[in-house]
This record gives sequence, C-alpha cells and structure tokens, in this order.
Amino acid sequence: MLQHVLMFLLGLAALVAGAELLVRGAGRLALSLGITPLVVGLTVVAFGTSAPEMAVSIDAVMVGNDDIAVGNVVGSNIANILVILGISALITPLLVHEQIIRQEIPIMIGVSLLLIVMAMDGNLGMIEGIVLFALLVVYTAFLVIQSRRANRATQEEFSHEFPTAQASRWDAHWSVQGLLIVAGLGLLVLGADWLVDASVATARIFGISDLVIGLTIVAVGTSMPEIATSLVAAIRGERDIAVGNVVGSNIFNILGCLGLSAAISGDGIVVSEAARNFDVWVMLAVALVCLPIALTGREIARWEGALFIGYYAAYVTYLILAAQQHAQLQAFSAVMLTFVLPLTVIGLIVCFVRANHLSRPS
Repeated sequence: MLQHVLMFLLGLAALVAGAELLVRGAGRLALSLGITPLVVGLTVVAFGTSAPEMAVSIDAVMVGNDDIAVGNVVGSNIANILVILGISALITPLLVHEQIIRQEIPIMIGVSLLLIVMAMDGNLGMIEGIVLFALLVVYTAFLVIQSRRANRATQEEFSHEFPTAQASRWDAHWSVQGLLIVAGLGLLVLGADWLVDASVATARIFGISDLVIGLTIVAVGTSMPEIATSLVAAIRGERDIAVGNVVGSNIFNILGCLGLSAAISGDGIVVSEAARNFDVWVMLAVALVCLPIALTGREIARWEGALFIGYYAAYVTYLILAAQQHAQLQAFSAVMLTFVLPLTVIGLIVCFVRANHLSRPS
C-alpha cells in the first residue's frame, strides 16, 4: 500500500513539473511567433495545464482502463468548474473577459453536448475520436486567426499577464523553449504511467471501481496545474485568466484528451452505463452553470463560488456512497441527478433575477 501511495505522489509531482515546463516553453515559443497573449492563455496555458489529463487518458486507454480515461476527463471538467472557480471566486469575485462569455463558454457547453450524444451508444469510436480531435484543430486555428485580427488595445490589456519572450533571457531562444517542451512531455508521460498504475492498484485494494477513482482522485490530481494557475491568477488579480484557463482546459479535455485517446484506441473507448446515465450529465449541468456569468455583470460572486464548492461536495459524497453499493449505483445516480438539477435551476433563476435587478436604471 505504501508503495502505491509513493508511486501516486511521485507520478503527481512529475505531472505538475512536466506541465510547468511545457507551459513555460510553449508559452514563450507562442509569444515569439507573435500570437496574442489572450490566445496564449486560452490555448497554450489552458491546453498545457490539461496535458496531464491527456497523458493519463492515453495511457489508461493503452492498458485497457477505459473507465479511468473517461472518468479522468469528466471528473476533471467537473472539478475545474466547481472546485477551481469556486475557490477562486471565494478569494476574489471573478470578472470575466467578454470573449470568454460570448465565445468560449458556449463552445464548452456545445462540446459537452456533443460528447454526450457520441457516448450514448456506450462507445466512443475511433471515427468519433478523429472528429473530436479535428474540431480541436479547427478551434485552435480559429483562435489563432482571430488573434491576428485583434487590435493593439486588446494585446496591451493582457500584456502584463504574459510577458514577452525577451523578458526572460535564459529561455528567450527557441532551442531552450523546445528543450522545455520535450522535457515537459517526458515528465508527463512518466508521471501518467505512475499515476494510472497506482490508482488502479489502490482501486483494487479498496474494492472501488476504476470509474470512481478516475472521477475523483485522478481527476483532481491531474487538475492540479489548473488549480495552481487559476488560484495564483485570482490572488494576483488576473481574474479573467482564472476563468479562461478553466474553460479552455475543459474544451481541450473533451476534444483533445478523449478525442485523441479514442482515435488511437482502435476499438474505441467504452463508456460505462454509470457514466452515461449520470456523470456526463453532471458535467453538462456544471458547464451550464457558467452561462449566467453573461447575465450577472460578467462576474462570479463569492456566494456563487461557495455554491460551486457545495455542488462538488455533494457530488463526491454521492459518488462515495454509490461506490460502496455498486448494485444500487443507478439508483444513487438518479438521486444525485434530481439533487443537482433543481439546484442548478434555482441558481439560474437567482442569476436571472439578479441580472434584471442590475440592469434596471437607478
């Protein structure tokens, strides 16, 4: 048991270190190529911090643990919004950039719906994986093209968040940036292998399903780079970056992590009945919770952050209860679904009322 814990911690450390090297190297390289800082935040930073999820999902599929691959992505997307945005909003109310409201949040909701449609037959096939990954390429290309049309004012607005490549002399050269990327990828692969092995072994010891392990321990573990990035951004006052990192990561998790994993799997990824009937719907519900941001003065308030954390605590509690009685998993899922949806509806109604109140002339 101690060996598995040590392997898990070493794997997690390697993932975090690898993601840090990858983000730094890719971020400097992207800025050297003239991509705007906002797009770097939505792609390089968001995708880079999702690299652990990518590595874990691919590794899990390669060794036949489809539940880990699916649970890792779905659980990470749920944790990204409820935990990361929740804690960040508690630190300081989160103001959101207009592009994230109008473009990235609807895209995140759209790809979540697309995943549900594709997974309803119980298998995310190779062709479906190729389609998802192709959409990621199109999305990234669109952002790059869009960034070239950005005006100088937008670039200056975000220049303090991502300093230019020349601001740091030791990593200003492209060869150093490339070395950082390669080293980061190597640590991610190694860390992913250790993390998956330790998680599966722990699941077997305690009789917990791979899906629950993927939805909780692995999901939160691989979300550590997003957690660190968003919390630091919130503390420093870079509040829209905290949201952009989360939304961009969620888009990448579905299109990149599951898309590429399914594309290279050959027979596709098996999506369990438990995940299809419950967890993917929770993922969609929490994505929809982000929608009222556009209706509340472009802000996630502290009380909304507390509500997010409450959602996640309830979700994990029911997962644990369900794991102890696998025969009744579907019943527990139904109870949880009836719990999440009413709270989401209430939250939406409150936000609508609040938005109408704020929009009235004083």
